[in-house]
Amino acid sequence: MSRLLVIAPQPFFTARGTPLSVYYRTLVMAEQGVEIDLLTYGIGEDVEIPGVRIVRIPRLPFTDSVPIGPSWSKAVLDIPMMLWTVGLLLRHRYDVVHAHEEAVFWCQALKPVFRFRMIYDMHSSLPQQLENFRYTTSPLLLGAFRTLERRALASANVVVTICRELHDHTQALGVAPERHLLIENSIFDDVRLRGPGNRDAVAVQSCRACFGPDCRVIVYAGTFEAYQGIELLVNAFSRVVARLPQARLLLAGGAEDQVARIRAMADALGLGATCRLVGHVPKLVASGYMRTADVLVSPRLHGTNTPLKIYEQLASGRPLVATRIRSHTQVLDDSTGFLVEPEQESLAAGLIEALTDPAGAERRVRSASVLYEREYSRSSYEGKIRQLLEMIA
Repeated sequence: MSRLLVIAPQPFFTARGTPLSVYYRTLVMAEQGVEIDLLTYGIGEDVEIPGVRIVRIPRLPFTDSVPIGPSWSKAVLDIPMMLWTVGLLLRHRYDVVHAHEEAVFWCQALKPVFRFRMIYDMHSSLPQQLENFRYTTSPLLLGAFRTLERRALASANVVVTICRELHDHTQALGVAPERHLLIENSIFDDVRLRGPGNRDAVAVQSCRACFGPDCRVIVYAGTFEAYQGIELLVNAFSRVVARLPQARLLLAGGAEDQVARIRAMADALGLGATCRLVGHVPKLVASGYMRTADVLVSPRLHGTNTPLKIYEQLASGRPLVATRIRSHTQVLDDSTGFLVEPEQESLAAGLIEALTDPAGAERRVRSASVLYEREYSRSSYEGKIRQLLEMIA
C-alpha cells in the first residue's frame, strides 16, 4: 500500500476533546509499516508517531475550543478541512483514504474523482448524535443526515465500527459482513507528544495522596458532560459516606465551570473534604488515580457507544461499578462489574457492595482481566488492524 491519508475532523492532540481512537488507529497502522498523512484541525499539539506526517488546517479565530458532539464551530472548521483534503489529493497519490466521522461525507464525493479506496471509521451515527445532543429536532435535517449516512456506508470499501450497537446499526442499513470490521477503542498506551510539551515526565500520582491512608477511595476519571452522570454520582456518594464514613470520592476531569458547579453541589450536600475534584489532569495522572483506587465508577446515564475508559477500567485490576445501560452492557456483565440502575439508590448500593464485599470484588476483577486479555488487549487490537489493512488492500 502506498501512503495512506487519514482525515480526522477533530482537535488533535488537546487536553479536552482529544480523539484517542484516531491516535491509536494511526499509531498501530504505522507500526504495521504504513506511511500516513494525517489531516486534522489546527488546534492541539503534534505527537510522535514514526511514519506519520501531521498536516493541519490553519488555526481559525474563535475555534480554540471545540465542544463534544455537533456544533457550529465544527461545521466552520470542516470547510477548510474539505479544501485541504482536495489539495492533498491533488498533490499526492493515495491508494486509501481513512475517513473518520463526518469526513466521509466529502470523501465519498471525491472518491470517484481521485479513485481511492475508502475506509469509513464510524465512531457514532451522526443522525443519532444530532438527536442525543438535542442539536435539532428538525425532521428535514435529520432525514438529510440519515440519507448522507446511508450513502456513506454504501460507498465505503470497508466500514469500521467501535461497538456492537454501531455494528448492528450498519448491518440493518445493509452493510455486508465482508465490508465491515468491529474494532473497539480498547487500547490505552501513553501518548508521546512532540517537542517541549512532551508529557512523558509527568509523575504518576496515587489517589491516596488526596486523602488519608485509611480511606476507601472511589475514582471517576473522564469528562463532565451531562450524560456522564456526575450529579447522579455525587448524590449517590452522599448516601455511601453516610453508611461508610471512611469512603472518599475523587473526581478527575471537567472544564473549570463544570468543576465549580459540581464543587458547589458537593458542598451543599455537606460532603466537604470527603469529595475531591482535581479538574483536568494529564492522562498519566488519571491512570495513576485509577490504578490506586479501591473502586472505579462509570455513572453514565445514557448512550450506546462504549467509552474508551471502560477498557482501561477492565484492565486496571480494580472493581468497577457501572450503570446498566447499553454503553456498558455491550462489554460488561454482572460477572465483570457491579452493574446498577442509573439512579441514586441503586448506584449507592453498588458502590457500598463493591467497597464491603472483597470476595465479590475480586471475582469480578479476575473475570474482567480475563475478558480484556481475550477480547480487547493490544495484541487483539493489532490483529484487527492487520485484518483491516488486508481487507482494504
